[in-house]
Amino acid sequence: MSVLSVLKERGFIEDLTHTDELEDYLSNNRATCYIGFDPTAASLHVGSLVCIMALAHMQRHGHRPIALVGGGTGLIGDPSGKTELRKVITQEQIDENKEGIRTQLARFLDFSDDKALLLDNAKWLTQLEYIPFLRDIGRHFSVNRMIKAESYKARIDSEDGLTFIEFNYMLLQAYDFMQLAKSYDCFLQMGGSDQWGNIVAGIDLTRRTLGKQAFGITFPLITTASGIKMGKTHKGAVWLDAQRFSPYEYYQFWVNADDADIARFLALFTFLSMEEIDQIKNLEGAELNKAKIILAYEACKICHGEDEAVKALKASVSMFGSIEISKELLPGSTIPRGKHSAVNEKSVPSSSYNKDDLIGKTPVVDLFLETGLCNSKSDARRLIKQGGGYINGSRIAAFDQIILEDDVKENEILLRAGKKKYHKIILN
Repeated sequence: MSVLSVLKERGFIEDLTHTDELEDYLSNNRATCYIGFDPTAASLHVGSLVCIMALAHMQRHGHRPIALVGGGTGLIGDPSGKTELRKVITQEQIDENKEGIRTQLARFLDFSDDKALLLDNAKWLTQLEYIPFLRDIGRHFSVNRMIKAESYKARIDSEDGLTFIEFNYMLLQAYDFMQLAKSYDCFLQMGGSDQWGNIVAGIDLTRRTLGKQAFGITFPLITTASGIKMGKTHKGAVWLDAQRFSPYEYYQFWVNADDADIARFLALFTFLSMEEIDQIKNLEGAELNKAKIILAYEACKICHGEDEAVKALKASVSMFGSIEISKELLPGSTIPRGKHSAVNEKSVPSSSYNKDDLIGKTPVVDLFLETGLCNSKSDARRLIKQGGGYINGSRIAAFDQIILEDDVKENEILLRAGKKKYHKIILN
């Protein structure tokens, strides 16, 4: 099966250009493709996973992926999908963020022997001269056509409007595509659906300046069954960096997915075969919950490594009880099979406190805020008032309740928010 067929079958593709020619190109060539990544943070998040997994599938089918970090365009800001002007960041910040992004991408892509490349468009964009750029590149763009692009229309209609700096972004991204085609034989750009206008502009510029056919693929915006944008939680973004979002929390994010999303998420965010995934679409109840556990395990393994996935699995069992995973359920998964019994596991999120500073002095509502179980004291008060706050399995009676000696079990206090969010307090 061709990589294009795989991407279609697994739900990656929303739109593409030159369908027949692209299929022929990918079937008969070792293609080079690219996706751009915004360097405004040192970590990517779950919202980038569709793009990352698409590059991984391309590499697994013998093609060469390029992850293009927008060090140059990051100094301006992409208006696509945004309703406000981005903050300007320094080159030093971009360089630092780029290293973090490379580390994360290396979990998904093999960068050895140039099997995949990490490039920075600052290499060529910061060398451009304005007058030659207008003469050689700007003349190929129609302002009438540009302002019809969805990315520009949203900004024009916003309160702040569209700045001239941002208006240049389409030209710069198109120039990226042309430059990659010229220097790296890269003739396929992929990206989110909000990038369609920029991708088409790059295809057109490559044809006009190099006389070469280029292609584009866009991916759908992934939302959960409840309509929420993928990756949004009570704590904000689900980061791929283990320091920002622990492997255990990452595992819990996936295991808490809506029942209606499991088959779709297995197709998008794991490498398990579609034949196996199709077989779980009619599962319900306990068996579907076990499929969620495999989804969480596989997603955690890809992002953080198998050791961390096993630790997260054990930590989850220690919190929520024993489970048994049969050999027949999604057999392509490397999850340990058989019965997993609850054990004391250190991977559960925890914080250390001085016992003398805590006992008889600290309101429980403060701990819920400090440990990240709640976003604010008002959230914590609301949670406790509604009966969703627990200490060592006992419901908290009042939000102003003080931590007492009786709340300590073997120098530990286990806090719980709702049914599935835990944090362990270790006293010293």
